[in-house]
Formats: sequence, C-alpha cells, structure tokens
Amino acid sequence: MRGLEIPEILWTERVELPKDRTAILVVDMQNDFVHERGALRVEVALATVPAIRDLLDRGRKAGVRVIFTQDWHSPDDPEFRIWPAHCVAGTWGAEIIAELSPKPEEPQIKKTTYDPFFRTDLERILRDFDVENLVIVGTVANICVLHAAGSASLRGFRVVVPKDGVSALTEFDLLAAFRQITFLYRGLALPSSAGILFV
Repeated sequence: MRGLEIPEILWTERVELPKDRTAILVVDMQNDFVHERGALRVEVALATVPAIRDLLDRGRKAGVRVIFTQDWHSPDDPEFRIWPAHCVAGTWGAEIIAELSPKPEEPQIKKTTYDPFFRTDLERILRDFDVENLVIVGTVANICVLHAAGSASLRGFRVVVPKDGVSALTEFDLLAAFRQITFLYRGLALPSSAGILFV
C-alpha cells in the first residue's frame, strides 16, 4: 500500500449561509468519545472543541438552529460486538461534554446507529425549522459524521463540513470521510470553520 495516492479533495475556503435556512448539527461530542476517561476516546477530538464552540457562538448569535446528536445504546447493544461498550443510555459516558453543553431549547437526538436520521425525529425537526443547509461538526469523521452527511444529502439538505470541527481515529479516516462527503455527496468541505459565514 506504500505510495497510495490520495484522491483529490475539493476544499472551499468560504461560504455564506442564510441564517434562517441553516442548522448546525453537533455529532456525538460525548464524554466517552472526547473525555480522557472516555470508553472509546478519539484522541484528537478534544482539539476540535475550540473551533466547534466558536462556530456555535457565532451561529447562536445569528439565530442559527443548533442540534446535537448522542450515541445512545442499551447495555447489550449489538454494536458492542464491533466496538467496546460506550455511550450506554443514561450514563456519564453518554453525556455531551460540558464544554459544549446544549442550550435548553436545542434538540438532542438520541440515536442507536451511526445514522442520526434512522428512527429519530431529526428530519422532521429540520423540516419544521425550514432548514436547507446543514453544517456538520463532531466525531467520528468516517463513521457517524459521514453517515450524518450522507443521510442528510440523500434527503436533499446541502451539507457543509469544516475540517477543524471534525475528528477521526486516524488521518486516513479523516481524509477518506472528506473525500466521500465532497465527491459522493457533493457536500462542501472547508479547512476552517471560520470560513462559514451566517448572513
């Protein structure tokens, strides 16, 4: 596999999004994935918190809708045949990290699979808010973030994903996710969340 050529990823430096037609989706920024004591920690996830927090601050100030997802598993979830037990419903590990605490009015979508649209109210909420553009941040890039982006795109939402707001277990996984988001789902990938402007 040495010398493997990475397919080109089309990066967008700046995008303006209408604040009344845009939502920010924060994917799985939970203790078990982010905190140093987390059961399935993504080591670089904590480094994305400042960019995500800044994006949320700017979005909230502009009136952009904010939605969080939470991995939410039963103690005997079949997914634990693939991964160590994590984000068990009602536990500390399943809580969103304190640094990104949702506001009381911000929906928290509890999901049992990688896809936040599967058997949840996410699509209905987005439609109720008249959302057309979905800015996605969080973890893990090639798993839950990618499934969120793909599922959103297939439902007609325009997907925007900033690299500094997303984390993965490896750099390869991160780049593979962005390749799929831009190539397969025609989403916009930005190197920095600072390039997302709410107008």
